[in-house]
Amino acid sequence: MKSGVFNILKARFLIHDDAVKNWRFIVFIILLAIIMIANTQRYEQKVFEIAKLSNEVKELRSEFVDRRSELMKLKMESTISNKMLEKQIYPSTVPPVKIEVKREEEKVSFKEYGSRR
Repeated sequence: MKSGVFNILKARFLIHDDAVKNWRFIVFIILLAIIMIANTQRYEQKVFEIAKLSNEVKELRSEFVDRRSELMKLKMESTISNKMLEKQIYPSTVPPVKIEVKREEEKVSFKEYGSRR
């Protein structure tokens, strides 16, 4: 057992006659490690990008709410009347009147229809 540990520490398994299969295995393990590191790196980049986009969505949503409340304030009748007073346009003192238009249906007889041709 003592000689086996010394052989591993001295890396004699890499210089023996059958070392080619050991080198193949080592290269395979190294390639797997590189692929694993690359996948982890891509995963972390995507996580950071998702976090950044989530923050941007939150900011845009809060900006939307601010703009919507500002628009509601601008659409209020008091705000509009104040803006009109600055331009010397005053509100009407007479209330609006609804105008109704009644149409009389024309009754056309068969004789009149025939004579129009």
